Amino acid sequence: MLHTPTLRATRAGRIALDLPHSRPVPAVKASGHRVGLGFDWGVNTLLTGTLGRLAGRGSAQRVLTDGRPLIFDATTISATLHRLRTLREHLAAKRDHCQALADGLGSPHPVWGEHLERAQVLAVEHVRVCARIRHLNSALARAAARWAVDQAVALGASVIYLEDLATLEARGHRKGNARLSGQVRGTVAEAIRHLGAKAGIAVVTVPPRGTSKLCPGCLSPLTHHPAPDRLHERGWKWAHCTRCGLSMDRDHAAGRRIVSRGLLAQTQTVTDRATGIRTIRTTIEGTVCLVRRPKKTTRRLRRQLRAEVTPPRPAGPKTTKVKGHPTRSRPSGPRGRRVPRATAAPDQDPGPKSSRRTSDVRTVPATAPTPGAVQRPAGHDTTTPAAFRPVPGHGVPVPCRTEEDLLLSGRVRLSRRTCRQRTSAAERTGFHHLHATEVHSLTPRFGPPDGNRRWPRRVRKAWKPQAHTEFQRR
Repeated sequence: MLHTPTLRATRAGRIALDLPHSRPVPAVKASGHRVGLGFDWGVNTLLTGTLGRLAGRGSAQRVLTDGRPLIFDATTISATLHRLRTLREHLAAKRDHCQALADGLGSPHPVWGEHLERAQVLAVEHVRVCARIRHLNSALARAAARWAVDQAVALGASVIYLEDLATLEARGHRKGNARLSGQVRGTVAEAIRHLGAKAGIAVVTVPPRGTSKLCPGCLSPLTHHPAPDRLHERGWKWAHCTRCGLSMDRDHAAGRRIVSRGLLAQTQTVTDRATGIRTIRTTIEGTVCLVRRPKKTTRRLRRQLRAEVTPPRPAGPKTTKVKGHPTRSRPSGPRGRRVPRATAAPDQDPGPKSSRRTSDVRTVPATAPTPGAVQRPAGHDTTTPAAFRPVPGHGVPVPCRTEEDLLLSGRVRLSRRTCRQRTSAAERTGFHHLHATEVHSLTPRFGPPDGNRRWPRRVRKAWKPQAHTEFQRR
């Protein structure tokens, strides 16, 4: 459906026509979800999430996870944005200073024009830096939202849970809080809602308070440390539970708690009539159980299961015919006879024994030892100096191979004028220094099977009854 257009003037002196349009999307239910994704906001890792599945009925409901972390690491882009924001504040301060000097001196003063011209140049540069920050924020938000929705579609999730930005505040006076408050979380949340509506996935916000405080496995208080091998020090990045022994990334543990809060309290979802944003304001705490995904029924797995079921062979003498002669190691003649070895005359020297090993090849003779120098082995030319040149592969063009030659050899597309291979993250998101978890299509059916749903044959064969009994016993 087309809507009222908008006319605007461009820098080239032309009139541009912005024609907005809308299309219908399927209605997404607010509750009744069984598989969902929970994402936690971070400083360097913009999004860290995990997959959760609701198992059981009624009061026996619990959340299961496969333990696979989903990370959207935007460290370099976050550092670039932080540097641009610092530059923007510096330009604004210099602009205001030059403008104040020009206003204080007045027009008759000879230096008045220089201060005023400098203030105008700084104002133009400030506008350009602000535009660059906006464009980078928009591109980063679209890339993160597309990655999150692709993960939900590939994993079979019908809902995405995020932390509520209205109640999420940066507290304290640490340096990280400035970067926390300056990130593009609002833009990312709006982009996720837009793309999720097109894909038929609901986006719901949950209360963020206490997601990193308690353990997702036993709901005990967590201790935070700088690294897993430095648990005796206080830090921020790593979470450790002294009760159940949980040790994992802080944001990953918070992602488990977010998906648990969303799936357990999905019946308390409230929809804003004006904006259509769905929010859960009620906090229901529950543990998250880690389960493994069923293995595929490969040939090796089938042989292993067959060996476990088959009874052992009885002990006794072998009934099969054994080999009565050793394996021949020398070549045989045309009729199966061995080729006789050539013998020398009695009065001649038989010479050294021939060997089938490849003979050593010397490309360069050994150099004569010189006083004061270390003698090198033969095969290395120590007289000719080595040619030092830049190594191809880090922005240096290949001297003898062109991009057309590499394309003809069957390799994937390369970057322009270099031999570096383009990464999937750069092709998908547009950022060459972005690290994100690859999107893998995995079935959402993991953990103990439900009674009202029948699993495929390969999953039923891979699922062992004793493992199910042990899980129920726990």
